[in-house]
Amino acid sequence: MTQAPAPIHLDHVSKRFASGVVALDDVSLEVGPREFVSLLGPSGCGKSTILRLLAGLDAPTSGTVRAPALAHAAADTAFVFQEPTLMPWASVFDNVWLPLRLAGASRHEADARVEAMLRHVGLDDFRDAVPAELSGGMKMRASIARALVTRPRLLLMDEPFAALDEMTRTRLGADLSQWWQEEQMAVVFVTHSVFEAAFLSQRVVVMSARPGRVTASFTLEEPLPRSAAFRLTPRYQEFCRELSAALERSA
Repeated sequence: MTQAPAPIHLDHVSKRFASGVVALDDVSLEVGPREFVSLLGPSGCGKSTILRLLAGLDAPTSGTVRAPALAHAAADTAFVFQEPTLMPWASVFDNVWLPLRLAGASRHEADARVEAMLRHVGLDDFRDAVPAELSGGMKMRASIARALVTRPRLLLMDEPFAALDEMTRTRLGADLSQWWQEEQMAVVFVTHSVFEAAFLSQRVVVMSARPGRVTASFTLEEPLPRSAAFRLTPRYQEFCRELSAALERSA
């Protein structure tokens, strides 16, 4: 009996833009319901294009894409971009409330859920602050809270920590790992960082320079959650070397 494909599934997908640029070439990928998968590769290799396809923001030129957003369940998918994209005039509470508001929930109806999510990401003392009053890391926490408040089945993240300093990036990475396990969702995480991918992921998919192809896939069986001490272990360092070598081969 043939096993049904995963609910998040790309089957021989290619994407050519109107300009003639081929972003993806024959990409196949499956992500399990609660799996954390990182896409690792050089700039322009189609990582962000894969996220847009999974979010239903774009369509493949050929091949098949299966994802919650394409099954009339847009609320089951959340997207976190490199920039927090918060409404600058609105409070943290109102920014996090936004997706629930768009789904028809009043401020009163959403209050308990938004407050719980702000506590979850450590922003409960900043509910009335506007984005200009927040640090870069706090803005990203607000952006992630806005994504998680809908309880998505799939979280798409496009280099969300790239603009942050190393200490903030490390702390948010550890927190993200915890939030992912607590929310029991699938995560597809785009990054250029070997170190970030090695720490966060259950599986890392390495892509070639454009046109993007999957050149390697690595699974890390290291138990979760992973503490900061994992970064000092021989297994972590070995995994980073394996990913770096795979990137060099696919360049």
